[in-house]
Amino acid sequence: MAAKLRIHTKLIGLFVLLLLPSLVSAEEHFYHLEAGLQAGAAYYVGELAPYVFTSVSEAYGVQARCKIDRRWSLQVKGMRQRVVNEIVPGNEWNIRKGLYRTPMWHIDLTGEYNFFQLGWNAYDIRVKNITPFISLGIGMTVHNTFATSKEGVMVAVHFKDMNKLDYAMYIPVGVGFKWKFAERWHMEMLWQHNLYMLNGDGMEGVMDKDRPDLLDDSYQMNGSNVMNNDVTSTFTLGLVFEFGAKKKACPYCNF
Repeated sequence: MAAKLRIHTKLIGLFVLLLLPSLVSAEEHFYHLEAGLQAGAAYYVGELAPYVFTSVSEAYGVQARCKIDRRWSLQVKGMRQRVVNEIVPGNEWNIRKGLYRTPMWHIDLTGEYNFFQLGWNAYDIRVKNITPFISLGIGMTVHNTFATSKEGVMVAVHFKDMNKLDYAMYIPVGVGFKWKFAERWHMEMLWQHNLYMLNGDGMEGVMDKDRPDLLDDSYQMNGSNVMNNDVTSTFTLGLVFEFGAKKKACPYCNF
């Protein structure tokens, strides 16, 4: 029994010795590029949903990031969500009852700042494998101008021959948290709030072809008050893979 234990101990020690060089070299790499997936939930606030979390739907997308250093980076992200509103009889807009859905696609470019230097380096106390971060940028939403109504088991697409896409510009503001759990992998949690600045009302789509502007600038402010525009926000969890290792200035040093 003791002999078997010694053999197992030696095998484990040999495995650790073989693995150690790769672990040390892994900690010395810095990767410039990242790509990943993210999914979660989204909400919309507008004429039909005046309160947060009244209109909630799924959200998912892809992202790519170019890191300048361990703190600063640029990210391009594409997301899909839906504006979902359940209209009840006797509503103030006099809209036919039903569950209305309008698809939206977001694409934005943001700059990110990590509060800690994110990395996988056990020999540098400045480098952490967790960090909060913030982001700010510019984006564009493409959305369907006509909503889809679902009543019971019957699904009807209204004004199918009139369906088209419209766009709106927004400023994405985000707060999140990153956790680097392996040499080339990290997870991130992000809340992003989209502040619409141009063409930002009417995200819920047209629900009455005879009144196409019913929910677009319904308070007749002529777009002068951006705070009257609709807003969308997403809460997502992402899995990110890093690649594009930076060539070390010194092959024997940790930089």
